[in-house]
Amino acid sequence: MIKDSSVDTFLGELASSAATPGGGSAAAIMGGMGAALVSMVCNLTIGKKAYAEVEGDMTELLAQAEALRATLTDFIRADVEAFDGLMAAYGMAKDTDEQKAARSAAIQSSLKNATDAPMACARACAQVIALSLVAAEKGNRNVVSDAGVAALAAQAALRSAALNVDINVPSIKDADFAASRRTEIDALLARWVAEADRVVDVVRSKL
Repeated sequence: MIKDSSVDTFLGELASSAATPGGGSAAAIMGGMGAALVSMVCNLTIGKKAYAEVEGDMTELLAQAEALRATLTDFIRADVEAFDGLMAAYGMAKDTDEQKAARSAAIQSSLKNATDAPMACARACAQVIALSLVAAEKGNRNVVSDAGVAALAAQAALRSAALNVDINVPSIKDADFAASRRTEIDALLARWVAEADRVVDVVRSKL
């Protein structure tokens, strides 16, 4: 499993000539790092007397961040599986009309899967950005910069996931499906890229 690899092994695989893991997996791990940093801020806030009044909030935040970290880590595999499925569809026989029709249908189905995998990643990254704002506002000021890094990691992951949506949508023949994913990813970018920048502003105000 890629998610059980060492950092060095994962980066070596990312750098290799193999098509997977690729940008989608990188986006997922960046989002996961953002979630992990939110957890770090929580863990360094919970139990501190100076932050006793927000301990309940931070405990809840920690649970949410850890759930997102697990989700985003799982997206590493989901991205690889979606891409491999698409490549398998392109490799199907196309000698007869029946084979061509089956191949075309498989490609379209796989393109949708390859679009929905990064869409799910993008949604999760937006949630990480939302959590990082809470961490920046309420967390231990000594590690507030880590809340900012969490937001920026999730922002980069969101924008990266969006590129993986962008590359697949033009090839999808289902116009309604394509339009709905394009609309959603644009809305996520419009809101949450700016929100991540706002988290950084909050962080800087506390330095």
